[in-house]
Amino acid sequence: MLKAVIIDSSAVARGLLNTVLLDGGYDVVGQSHTCASGMALLLKHQPHIVCIAREQIEADTGVVREIKGSWPKTLIFMVSSEFDAATIQAAHAMGVNGFIVKPFKADTVLNTIRNTVIAMVKRQRAAMAAQQAAAAPADGGQPGDGAAGDASGAEV
Repeated sequence: MLKAVIIDSSAVARGLLNTVLLDGGYDVVGQSHTCASGMALLLKHQPHIVCIAREQIEADTGVVREIKGSWPKTLIFMVSSEFDAATIQAAHAMGVNGFIVKPFKADTVLNTIRNTVIAMVKRQRAAMAAQQAAAAPADGGQPGDGAAGDASGAEV
């Protein structure tokens, strides 16, 4: 089960998003009304997902960078009632992975998170495959050729 933290100054928005995520099978491990207390929750729980209100990001412009630096695999979703192209572009440049629109529609929120998780997994698999492909010609041999511990021929 993926763990999530919600950071939003609106208690109503936190409660609604909490309900949507819990009903969708996510484990909401913490909620906060400020970035500072939200960072403490991230440190404590090491969540996979952070849903953070746009106004929180705008109030503390370094929060996304800090999250990405400390928890690079954590997905960050910006939550807001309105998005324009410039905001989306700037948020992507900061490291935001996805966008959740208020008022919350459960299916839309869950699909957004699901699609973002799937896209991240695909990118990671492609990167690993590329890394393995690049490393394979470099060692030049077949698996098991002269490797220590393979000389006995015994299976492990």
